[in-house]
Parts: sequence; C-alpha cells; structure tokens
Amino acid sequence: MEKKQMRRILIASLVGSSIEWFDYFLYGTVAALVFNQLFFVNEDPTIGLLLSYASFALAFFIRPFGGVIFSHIGDRIGRKKTLVLTLSIMGIATFGMGLLPTYQAVGIWAPILLITLRLVQGLGIGGEWEGALLLAVEYAPAEKRGLFGAIPQMGVTIGMLLGTIALSFMTLLPENAFMTWGWRLPFIFSALLVFFGLWIRKGIDETPSFKKVKESGEVPKLPIVETLKNYWREVIIAVGAKVVETAPFYIFSTFVVSYATTNLGFSRTATLTAVMIATIITTILIPIMGMLSDKIGRKKLFIAGTIGMALFAFPYFWLLQQKSVPLLIIATVIGLGIIWAPITAVLGTMFSEIFDARIRYTGITLGYQIGAALAGGTAPLVATALLNRFNNSYVPVAIYIIFASFLSLAAIWAVKERSNQKLDEMHNTSAM
Repeated sequence: MEKKQMRRILIASLVGSSIEWFDYFLYGTVAALVFNQLFFVNEDPTIGLLLSYASFALAFFIRPFGGVIFSHIGDRIGRKKTLVLTLSIMGIATFGMGLLPTYQAVGIWAPILLITLRLVQGLGIGGEWEGALLLAVEYAPAEKRGLFGAIPQMGVTIGMLLGTIALSFMTLLPENAFMTWGWRLPFIFSALLVFFGLWIRKGIDETPSFKKVKESGEVPKLPIVETLKNYWREVIIAVGAKVVETAPFYIFSTFVVSYATTNLGFSRTATLTAVMIATIITTILIPIMGMLSDKIGRKKLFIAGTIGMALFAFPYFWLLQQKSVPLLIIATVIGLGIIWAPITAVLGTMFSEIFDARIRYTGITLGYQIGAALAGGTAPLVATALLNRFNNSYVPVAIYIIFASFLSLAAIWAVKERSNQKLDEMHNTSAM
C-alpha cells in the first residue's frame, strides 16, 4: 500500500476519534461548570452537581446499545460506512446542545432536551472508537500493529485537549458572559470539525480484513449472537481490562475540575490548565508506548501501567491537598500524562488481537462499551457521592482507583498467548 494512502487512513482514524471525543469531553467539563446551574437547578448545589454528573453517566449506559447497533453494521456492511454514520450522529447532537434553552427559559423541558441529545450523542460514540481502531489496526503491518492501534487512542486526548483549550478561552470571559453564551460556542463550532472529519473519510477504502471476510462469504448474520456464544470469555476479559483505563481517567480529567475548584479552592483556569498540560504529555507518549508494545508486548506494558495506577492513587490526592498550583499540575501530569499512557496505548490493539475478524467490531464494542458504562461515566458520580458520604475525605476515592486497578489486573492475567493465532490471521489479511 502507498504511504500516501496509509497516511490518509491514519489521519481519518485519528481525526474522527478526536472530533468524537472533543464533543464528548466538552459535555463532561461543562457538566461540572455550567449544567448544574442552568439545566439541573436545585436548592442544594451538591444535588445539582450530582444530577449533572448523572446526565454525563447516562450516555455511558446508552453507549453499549449504540455499540450493538453500529457494530452490527460494521461487521455486516463495513467499517467505513459505520464511521460516517457515527460521526454524523454525534456532530448533530453536540451542535444542538449549543442551542438549547435553559431551565430559566423553558423549565423542565431544558433538562429533558439536554438528556435527549446526550442519549443521541452516546449512541453515536457507541460505535465510533471501535471503527476508528479497526480502520488503523486492520491495515497495519504486523510489526507496527501496536503503533497503528495507538493512533486512534491519541484521538481521545487530542479531542479532550481541543475541548479544554476551547473552554479555557471561554472561562476567561466575564462570569455572566460565560454562563450566558460563552459555554455554547465550542458546541456550535464543533460542526466545522465534523464536516472536516467527513471530508477526510470520504476517500478511504474498506479494510482488507473486512474485504476478505466478505469475499469468503463468512459474514455472520447476527454478529452479536456469535460473539456471545463463542467469545463471551474474551468479552469479559475486555470489560475487566477497560475498567482501569476508564475510571481513573475520568477522575483525573473530569471529576478533578469540580473537586479542585469546589473543595480545594483552585481556580477553574488553573485546573483546566493542569488537565491540558497532562493531556499534551499523554498525547505525545501514547504512540511511543504503542511502538514499545511492538517490541516488548502489550500485556507487560498494560500490567506496568495498572500497577503504577494503584500505587499512585493516594499520592495523587495528597498532592492535590497541598493546594499548590504547581503540585496540582505535577499530580495531574503523573496520573493522566504518564501512568495512564501505556494503559490506553495498548488497550485497543490488545482487544483486536483476541477477537476473530468476522465478529471483531462486535467483540471489541461489547468489551469496551460495557466496561465504559460500568466504570467510566459513573466515575465522577461515584467519586462525588463518596466525598459527600465521607465528609469530603479523599480516602474512599483513592481506594476506588485501587479497586479498579486490581479488577483489571485480574482480567488481564486471563489473556492467553493463544491470541497469537488470531494475530497471525489478521496479519495475513492486512498484508493482502
């Protein structure tokens, strides 16, 4: 394959993933800063924040349904068409959020409309990441699969970085202007990014792996039935492995915004800056970790990152408690920027190597989305509830991170070297 075409494939994978996660993290951050005041109005600020986070978590529970729908399309019709659908759906929902009337204007209809768009957004992202991952991995040469699989993971942090930059600029506005119209602009202008993403994907061909499955006549009629019948163990492994990648991530990136500003007295700008710096570092490290996994193996890197996550849980909160901006930045950089990087860099490639090409989209989707639903969207909600229950003590939240780490360690130990057979099969199809 020509280098030009390969570059376009990787850009299409990266850009689409970046746009999707820009939209998604935009909601997560604004939920902590705005939605609790403009949409989920309550006399008790904590209740308002909990309701706001609940709306954030809600989409994670709809994601598996979106994943089932779009993975069926992806395994039956193709990766490319699925990616166009998911990006369009996500973009429309995010654009609509920027135009919504507030609770003060339309009462109860404001949170109802917001939650509806949030559910649509969740459906879209339910199938996006998996398609972006397979676009890269199923084209990858065998010796570079870790690197190629890490590229879509960069979209997560690049999207978050774009969202953080956009909101950082908006928070420089006077408080009244930010709360009235400033927070809306990133949602509205996300439409431009969506059009760019669709244009990039227009010239991409279907992946070699899916082409071979289609030519062989082995396209499953009901991919989800075959996955649950023959690959349910792999799905459980993927769900467990996803926990340590997603729960601490949302603690370090979303929960910290409200915790640092409300409980510790940091400014919004300082907190968002810390997250932004950590995001830049992890974006640089992800492809490096992907390349490293091609040399030493995915499992070793994943285990090292997971153990590091468990060990850092208490030091992370201790650093925040010092109420120093430099230490806030250091804590966020270590957790989100360094320790999290190897975990997320190898996750997608590792998942792709334990599922057969015929049901790969569906298998990856179930593991990824169920894991995200159980541990991702709920993380800020659980952390806030734990703080409220235990008199603002961070100890239960740190224990929660450690628990997530041990759960994923237990899952990853179950990954057998037998995945090499599927890896070789995938190499043969990718090389065609």
